[in-house]
Amino acid sequence: MNVEDVVEWANNSIFNKTGEHLTPLQEAILSGVWQRQKYPQIAKDFHCSESHVKKEAAKLWEKLGEELGKDLNKFNFRSKLEKKYSLSQSSQSGHCLLQFDNVNIGGQFIQNIEDTKTRSHTPPDSPQTQNQSPIINLTDAPELTYYYDRTSELTTLKEWILQQHTRLITIYGLSGIGKSAIALKLIEEIQTQFDYIIWQSLDRTPTLSTLQTELKQFFSQSQSTPLPTVIDYFRTSHCLVILDDLHNIFKAGELVSQYLPGYEDYGKFFKQIATSSHQSCLILLSWEKPKEIANLEAENQATKTLHLQELGEQAAEILREKVLKDEEKWSELINLYQGHPSWLNIIAATIIELFDGSVSLFLDNTNDLFLGDLEPLLEPHLERLSESEKKVLYWLASQNEAVDISRQPADSNLSKAELWEIIQSLTRRSLVEKVQVEARSRFLLNPVFQQYIQSKLNQI
Repeated sequence: MNVEDVVEWANNSIFNKTGEHLTPLQEAILSGVWQRQKYPQIAKDFHCSESHVKKEAAKLWEKLGEELGKDLNKFNFRSKLEKKYSLSQSSQSGHCLLQFDNVNIGGQFIQNIEDTKTRSHTPPDSPQTQNQSPIINLTDAPELTYYYDRTSELTTLKEWILQQHTRLITIYGLSGIGKSAIALKLIEEIQTQFDYIIWQSLDRTPTLSTLQTELKQFFSQSQSTPLPTVIDYFRTSHCLVILDDLHNIFKAGELVSQYLPGYEDYGKFFKQIATSSHQSCLILLSWEKPKEIANLEAENQATKTLHLQELGEQAAEILREKVLKDEEKWSELINLYQGHPSWLNIIAATIIELFDGSVSLFLDNTNDLFLGDLEPLLEPHLERLSESEKKVLYWLASQNEAVDISRQPADSNLSKAELWEIIQSLTRRSLVEKVQVEARSRFLLNPVFQQYIQSKLNQI
């Protein structure tokens, strides 16, 4: 659907119910939201106030919500309409449709796909591949309620996949940092380059055998003769597979990325994907960078890792959407909470609840870094640590500056090699970061986790 189709559909829908047509402003809101514009930009283009746009938009979503769902808003309008439109077209044409009930993002995800049983098999480099709609299954993908601009990271991922033909990519970072969001945005932008795209969550910790069976069932739906292995499909077609929640197949209470019993064959599978010749791509999403992936990356040019970190200047968009006050103080707030989108959304809600949206009042009344509702998001990361990691983390939490790892924690019987291994493990968990101080590398505990640990120690 293009923007003209959207406006026409909305106009007809409202006219059939009310006998009234869309106003010019409502048309502008629909057009802007469909093209991913924010309300301030729509207001600027229409030469009116942002508050007026928000007021009219609320009325519009309420009217259209009778057809698309009562929870309709600017974030899910596009995906809800695409889903409704595709379902309608499918029922009329008799085409086989893949349904993505749990996906809620902008972009042409919902496809009218010809009956998959008659879909011809085409070699990866054939021109026909570019003209066919990919077969997509995003049932396991999380619902995306927001996406904040990560142009640099997205460009890097696209270059790795489309230009460098990277076979194995790991995107890792703290929970809520935006790994799923950027992966979904990536799919939206490169989907036409693939024959198959599937998102699989490891939240239920499937064995490798179970995972491979599910992948083969997905790939084989368009094949007259099923192929014996996943790598065979990777070789004969362009496949994009996203494995989410990779950290769930690793042990808690151990150093980073130690496999659960019975899951060690995942490592062999990842190595096969990285070292075999094919034109497909496997993307891993994880809280932590697996040790095996680090080794493959060092040895193999077809393996890349993206450490997803703070949003930077784009984090201001979160505070703008929350309509927080005192914009001159926003950068201070963003720095305090590391530009982490989930953390900033939660803290913004607290500022609205306690200080009527005033960032200045919040900062003036907070001596220590306020955590509040962030604590449930932090605790699961600490629960995964080994006892030796916890000891080093407590030591780091007591330091006022980045530390030189040639130093030893007080009262520690760790050798230098053991300390270095623990620091490396904590770094791969995104809890510790490397910084340059006077041309030397030092290591610093994430300030939010530092405050959390210090508060826990004070309670003992």
